[in-house]
Amino acid sequence: MKTEERHSIRMKQEQEEKKNNNIPVLPWMRSPVDVDSISKCLLDEVPLIDSKLTEALQASGIVSLFPVQLAVWQETIGPGSFERDLCINSPTGSGKTLAYALPLVQMLSTRSVKYLRALVVLPTRDLALQVKEVFNTIASAVGLSVGLAVGQSSIADEISELIKRPKLEAGICYDPEDFSDELQSSVDILVATPGRLMDHINNTKGFTLEHLCYLVVDETDRLLREAYQSWLPTVLQLTRSNDGSLFPLTKNFLPMAFGSVKTMRRTGVERGFKGKPYPRLAKMILSATLTQDPSKLSQLELHHPLFLTSGQMRYQFPEQMQLLKVICEPNCKPLYLVALLQSLHGEKSIVFTSSVDSTHRLCALLNFFGNMNINIKEYSGVQHQAVRSKTLKAFRTGEVQVLVSSDAMTRGMDVEGVRNVINYDTPPYIKTFIHRAGRTARAGLGGRCFTLLHNDEDRRFKKILRKADNNSCSRHSVTPDSLEPLRSMYASALAKLKESVESKTGKKRKAGMRSSHMGKRY
Repeated sequence: MKTEERHSIRMKQEQEEKKNNNIPVLPWMRSPVDVDSISKCLLDEVPLIDSKLTEALQASGIVSLFPVQLAVWQETIGPGSFERDLCINSPTGSGKTLAYALPLVQMLSTRSVKYLRALVVLPTRDLALQVKEVFNTIASAVGLSVGLAVGQSSIADEISELIKRPKLEAGICYDPEDFSDELQSSVDILVATPGRLMDHINNTKGFTLEHLCYLVVDETDRLLREAYQSWLPTVLQLTRSNDGSLFPLTKNFLPMAFGSVKTMRRTGVERGFKGKPYPRLAKMILSATLTQDPSKLSQLELHHPLFLTSGQMRYQFPEQMQLLKVICEPNCKPLYLVALLQSLHGEKSIVFTSSVDSTHRLCALLNFFGNMNINIKEYSGVQHQAVRSKTLKAFRTGEVQVLVSSDAMTRGMDVEGVRNVINYDTPPYIKTFIHRAGRTARAGLGGRCFTLLHNDEDRRFKKILRKADNNSCSRHSVTPDSLEPLRSMYASALAKLKESVESKTGKKRKAGMRSSHMGKRY
């Protein structure tokens, strides 16, 4: 990256920081519950937990609950009885997914009729798939069904999984409208991305949120930062009572696109909170970098929220993480990266870059190096879902040792055994740093996060670390002896990359010319 570009990025970052520093903190966030004051607890000692859930967890290798999991349990199943909405800010790898999955499954385990009662919304397909796996571990033990709406399969396939249709007798002609009231949910819990959720709300007959009791917004700061087709106001509106006396504005809220979609929730006033519908939609919001912006949090319409956090610092790295920095010669970062990867001897590692294009170029360059004996693959948001899934599976099994990734993999992705995270490009914000680094040192295990820096980036990097009250980033030296043998290979790899880029550019130009000629002919 050129010096001028880095300077421009730094200016934008400083402006963003000044803006964030001026945002007031909401009163309920000023006195959080510190979950670190709670000790781990063996499953057999967790109060009120269903024995079937204990057995399912133990069968999957889980024998105790982490502090954040026990804190949420106490506020939902325990004395808290979910009387307040929960806002959870806890480090990456601390167990937030099971923290909400376990109480949701326990609370729904006593249901007698199957309706969609819990909705979990996540920003990416890959993260949603991972969360569904966690639910699958425990839901079936108590007879609950978990659905997925992420666009991985066709919408027709998703509808067949989510909606139960009445059985029809062969040879008889039926009017589909006759059965519109008989369509029922096939799932108790739905894990969804916002776009696909909106597809079902707008277009899927029989899909309704009228029985929804629980809403989980995972990676809240990202979901609030981007509109995602106005999914949040739509969900909140569809789960309100449609009694005009209590909510006179609701009649005019829904756009015509919703057609006949409406809510039939029971109306009442919750004791002590005048004007609130009862039963209310209980909410949990979670992130490792939860926003404190009142204008964003107000969108969630939180009910008497309770703030759970780890320690006093807003931004935290996992306790067992070692932070390291590598100072590189100008224009030689790839050389230092190769030397570093070789010194790690094939340990499972993720290399983060600043963009999709950088990810593609760096992965190609690394693979042009000879005799590395390391299987390196690209992972980015522009790849097809099937390609990403295949790459991720190979990485999990150890067939691939190194992933070069854009920030598509920063949020919540949990791959067992990742020993190292490497920031090839310096993270622009502390939030990005926290989420990248959090791919290692998960669930109490150790891990290392390396950051490759030029000399002129070091000052800015220290400033980022201070936001997490962390000054313990040691310098990791890459010795000249390990660099020198690689310099000729580096020059050769650069030449091959240039040739590859020029070749692809030429092919695109020719394809464009052919299509232009075809257009003129026809």
